[in-house]
Amino acid sequence: MLLLYNIGIRLYFLAVYAASFFNAKAKLWIIGRKRQQIKTTDGCIWFHFASLGEFEQGRPVLEALKDKKPETSIVITFFSPSGYEIRKNTPLADAVYYLPLDTAANARHFINTIKPAAAIFTKYEYWYHFFNELHTQQVPLYIVSGIFRPGQIFFKWYGTLHRSMLKMVTHFFVQDEASVDLLKTVGVNTATVSGDTRFDRVWTNANNPKSLPLIAEFKNNQKVFIAGSTWPQDEELLTGLISRYPDWKWIFAPHEIGEERIVKLMDLLPSESTARFSQISDLKSQISNLNILVIDNIGMLSSLYQYAEVAYIGGGFGRGIHNTLEAAAFGLPVIFGPNYSVFKEARDIVHLKAGISIDNAEQLANAADLLITDTEYRDFASSKIKAYVQQNVGATAKIVEAIETPN
Repeated sequence: MLLLYNIGIRLYFLAVYAASFFNAKAKLWIIGRKRQQIKTTDGCIWFHFASLGEFEQGRPVLEALKDKKPETSIVITFFSPSGYEIRKNTPLADAVYYLPLDTAANARHFINTIKPAAAIFTKYEYWYHFFNELHTQQVPLYIVSGIFRPGQIFFKWYGTLHRSMLKMVTHFFVQDEASVDLLKTVGVNTATVSGDTRFDRVWTNANNPKSLPLIAEFKNNQKVFIAGSTWPQDEELLTGLISRYPDWKWIFAPHEIGEERIVKLMDLLPSESTARFSQISDLKSQISNLNILVIDNIGMLSSLYQYAEVAYIGGGFGRGIHNTLEAAAFGLPVIFGPNYSVFKEARDIVHLKAGISIDNAEQLANAADLLITDTEYRDFASSKIKAYVQQNVGATAKIVEAIETPN
């Protein structure tokens, strides 16, 4: 199995390398790893994140440990350029790198160079050689906000290698009891339920939001529907709603902001009442007269939700919905596509009737009618979803306490 894993890793590298000749993200993935110089540290805490979402999820733990141990160096690695490129200069870390390709030699060199006192991985990302090297060198390895499902490779008959990775982890801090029970079925008894650190992150953000004066001016005391992290299929459905609710304003914050994507989205929208965020400062007194705003940058979305009343979360017609909790922390009822079942918080929100999953334009129209026109129901859903977030805060404190006082 290890031989097949090693072959798969190299084939993956070759596929990304081939894609790098015509794909900008793949090019960053290759060049970033090729050019980086790993600096020697000693006794650091190493945080690894797949991408930007996992960074935000693990950030509360990072910040808490940094506050408690300010003398300890922090090293961060990312697998994806979408995380690295945005957070490569974060003041929370002493060094930020791309995770080298998972080979035995790379893992040994990287870990021998940064010399971590502990390693913390968030939610996903299981890399055999890095885990094995940490285990061999007796470096504690923690998984935070982990969640497991029966369909994952760890619980398949052919998942022997991946099960061996689980047994290299010092402790799992998981989101629910079902994950603890699943791990026990494969002989892993080092897991406790701590909850999801994203609740801590979004609650902190909602209670200390960044002010966005231009957005406040755009809102102009009117109701706002925000579509966050959308993809083309989401946007094609959503644009059909705009004419139904002329008294509402609309903000689109697409998941990808390349020029081609932004132009295609703009083409779907009525040009006379739409503007890009990068251009509204030039409109001066006309900002409040706009009806639709397209966000063409990264990093604003978590603060935008404070100006809205209802949110649509994109991704549900693809691999899975994006972050519903950022909107939920502000008390926004949410609508999203059908692919949400692997996200515990989304299932919980639907159960609470504070979130609505839709499959088509008709269902979207019905959901929007309910949340836009029925103010009593919207208020009910808003209070339910905000209370849900508040009730689930606290994972960070449990994790940090356990890491600092191991059994």
